[in-house]
Amino acid sequence: MKSLRTIALKEAQSRISPEVKSPSTKISEFFGVNVFDKKKMKDFLSKEVFEKLISSIDQGELINHEDANHIATAMKSWAMAKGATHYTHWFQPLTGSTAEKHDAFFEPSKDGAIEVFAGSALVQQEPDASSFPNGGIRNTFEARGYTAWDPSSPAFIMESKAGKTLCIPTVFVAYTGEALDYKAPLLKALSALDKAAVDVCQYFDKSITKVNASLGIEQEYFLVDLALYNARPDLALTGRALFGHMSAKGQQLEDHYFGSIPERVFTYMVDFENEALKLGIPLKTRHNEVAPSQFECAPIYEEINLAIDHNQLLMDLMEKVALRHNFKVLLHEKPYAGINGSGKHNNWSLITDTGKNLLSPGKTPKNNLMFLTFFVNTIKAVHEHADLLRASIASVSNDHRLGANEAPPAIISIFLGSQLADVLDEIESSRSIIKKVKSEDSLWLGIPKIPQISFDTTDRNRTSPFAFTGNKFELRAVGSSENSSAPMTVLNAIVADQLNKFKVEVDKLIKKGEKKDVALLTIIKKYLKESKDIRFEGNGYSQEWEEEAARRGLSNIKTTPKALDAYLTEKTAELFTSTNVFSTRELHARHEILLESYFKKLQIEARVIGEVANSMIIPATIAYQNTLIENAKGLKELGLGKDALETPLAIISKVSEHLGILKTNIDKMLEERKKTNAIEDSRDKAIGYDENVKSYFDTIRYHTDKLEQIVDDSVWPLPKFRELLFLK
Repeated sequence: MKSLRTIALKEAQSRISPEVKSPSTKISEFFGVNVFDKKKMKDFLSKEVFEKLISSIDQGELINHEDANHIATAMKSWAMAKGATHYTHWFQPLTGSTAEKHDAFFEPSKDGAIEVFAGSALVQQEPDASSFPNGGIRNTFEARGYTAWDPSSPAFIMESKAGKTLCIPTVFVAYTGEALDYKAPLLKALSALDKAAVDVCQYFDKSITKVNASLGIEQEYFLVDLALYNARPDLALTGRALFGHMSAKGQQLEDHYFGSIPERVFTYMVDFENEALKLGIPLKTRHNEVAPSQFECAPIYEEINLAIDHNQLLMDLMEKVALRHNFKVLLHEKPYAGINGSGKHNNWSLITDTGKNLLSPGKTPKNNLMFLTFFVNTIKAVHEHADLLRASIASVSNDHRLGANEAPPAIISIFLGSQLADVLDEIESSRSIIKKVKSEDSLWLGIPKIPQISFDTTDRNRTSPFAFTGNKFELRAVGSSENSSAPMTVLNAIVADQLNKFKVEVDKLIKKGEKKDVALLTIIKKYLKESKDIRFEGNGYSQEWEEEAARRGLSNIKTTPKALDAYLTEKTAELFTSTNVFSTRELHARHEILLESYFKKLQIEARVIGEVANSMIIPATIAYQNTLIENAKGLKELGLGKDALETPLAIISKVSEHLGILKTNIDKMLEERKKTNAIEDSRDKAIGYDENVKSYFDTIRYHTDKLEQIVDDSVWPLPKFRELLFLK
């Protein structure tokens, strides 16, 4: 009887890529065709309602009931013309994935049926919310929760072979108003940042009335053949290979990085890119990443709320399209031990409604002072809330990656590059000399020691969790499977809070009689001194940096349960309540949800390890051991001497040794899991799983992987790394 692995390998080797046709040779001709964007709004809405909707999108103004009906009718007409029969509120609950409940446009009538979509259905829905994570905000028996339309993210049509659905991006809140999703807090953080940034911009340019955070998300992922994936219960149930000896050839030759894209993979990329482009996701880049079968796609920058919606939609698309190509997408941060894992680099900047990037250095001292104001306030914000930023990227899967050779360490630090570091050091130590400088329309107080800063003079330090790369900061530590809303909510909130504090301090100096520019530079210099410890230009992977960071007082929190404590500090509560992003109750709920997710995922991994080892690996090993025993008996019966028996007996002994240790540790792990499951407190249970249950994983894996190297290849039950990693 053929093993599942043998069948899977044969199936994987016989793959033929499906034919993929792009809608047009020009992307511009089909980009956004499935999006109810401003152009389509203009076509389907009256001029008056269109202007009101744009005002709502840009300024957050409320839409009245009559206008909502008009917009809903227009949306329905557009969607039905595209072939849609249903609509759904598309939201992002705290499961980490997206959610949707489809309703048909039609309603029965006296004459049969009519197609209806009311403004009330557009603006608000009431899905059954009882099974979504809520962290104690709601009782299990309370099913009510509300989704509410987010006009700033355009509706879109999701296509499948069976039909089309109009998807309306929404927030998701409890009956009592608390956020049960990722989007609502993000929108609040963005609103707080907009107001704080505009207030500070007024020091430099009175025409600025709005500041948007922009984001570009680089998405890394692995591909594996679907048959091989299905033959690995650990991959299917946990997203990562819990067993597996590293292939003799891995990434050590670095020949995969930016290499020629395999034809089968290229076909898949074109297919999901076409689908993404039709949905208005501005994908720009595709390439091979460092590890075998690892790839990356990246879009052009967008407003941050839209960028995150698009990334969540993209991950869903990638998985759906992969099945058409008999692939499975692995978004886990570390699906394979021994090679690079995957991140989701978040490139963040601030853009004014006048078109200025506030993190782009200028050519004049005045423009550079504006740049330095936002630049230094961001550094100061990260310094003040480094532990919270660390908590925002914490997860059971990202723990495997943070601090590993390809990822930023758990120590939050900021890399600036030598030129900017020198500029900041010079400003910090300089003494201000005030002189009058003529400009076209006013006199400006010139501040010395601020040289022109050339664009993009910084290197890309891949060991830095938070690096400045020319006109943006890159948060490299976000995990590939995570919703970027969590870290982006934190980043925007802490910068908003810091800008508010900056304005208070500057205004206080101005009120005392200081010139505006001197007051600005005085506080900037103060912040530079106070936040200097967070700046690091060297190798973040080195042991020397860990020791230096400890001397500087920087945290190095390596596991999620303890990292999440940052959500419950008084400092964090003050930050989020003052910016109106989270209430204290919501913070405690998030903390509870994240802890529960952590220990449940480890619980699943422990169960899978026990099941696969006991039902697949140990039986296959014993069967091979029996073959060896029969071989040794045969040799002895033939009358061959001790020398002939030495090799089979040595192998039998080694197999028995590994089997014994493996079984002992599996049994101990299962007992420890039972004890840990009895713990009621979520934090204690998460720490118990981390420190007690997970502590057995490496030992079990080590001895399993040793057996993989000994047992006959033809009877080993799981597809091996060399088979999983090298796509044909």
